[in-house]
Amino acid sequence: MNYQKELDKRIENLQKEGKVPTLLLHSCCAPCSSYVLEYLSSYFHITVLYYNPNIYPEDEYGKRIIEQQKLINEMNVKYPVQFIAGDYDREKFYEMAKGLEEVKEGGVRCFKCYELRLRETAEIAKANGFDYFTTTLSISPLKNSAKLNEIGLKLAEEYGVQYLTSDFKKKNGYKRSVELSAEYGLYRQDYCGCEFSMRQRQEEEKAKQAAEEMNKNEE
Repeated sequence: MNYQKELDKRIENLQKEGKVPTLLLHSCCAPCSSYVLEYLSSYFHITVLYYNPNIYPEDEYGKRIIEQQKLINEMNVKYPVQFIAGDYDREKFYEMAKGLEEVKEGGVRCFKCYELRLRETAEIAKANGFDYFTTTLSISPLKNSAKLNEIGLKLAEEYGVQYLTSDFKKKNGYKRSVELSAEYGLYRQDYCGCEFSMRQRQEEEKAKQAAEEMNKNEE
């Protein structure tokens, strides 16, 4: 399925009907949300939910949530954007990741993390009467959009709240998020967020440096 085309059709139908529905947007970080907010804030009344119990360490979590609020306050949008800070449920994340600590980034541990965060979003959307819920995660080239949408649609059926399918990296969405991050001076992290992805990134960097050093010595 082309999730971007599905989103375009949904927006076109809403405009024909003259509707501006409410959307609970799960955000993983300010840079990823920048393009999504620029794009969707003309068609929805958006509330950003910052629920990311995977973020490690705690000071990294603090940096990211501050950047998210800063962006919301500074962005020029058609309809005002609201903000909800979710709980920092670190124990819930580690319980979910138990036994999957050594799985490479992009595997089953990440899929379970998608569901953990989307389930919380669906629950809050249901409890507060939102018309739709979705996530910024599909903007990342490292995230599995098909799996994200599969999980979102499953939860939509379970909770009775519509899921807004997406593949925000399409139409140069990721490229635009990089441009907006520079425009607003946003802090951009170099790893997904969890302890395991940070460790993997550090190991990859060490291996890269070792290879470069070996090449220099051979020269």
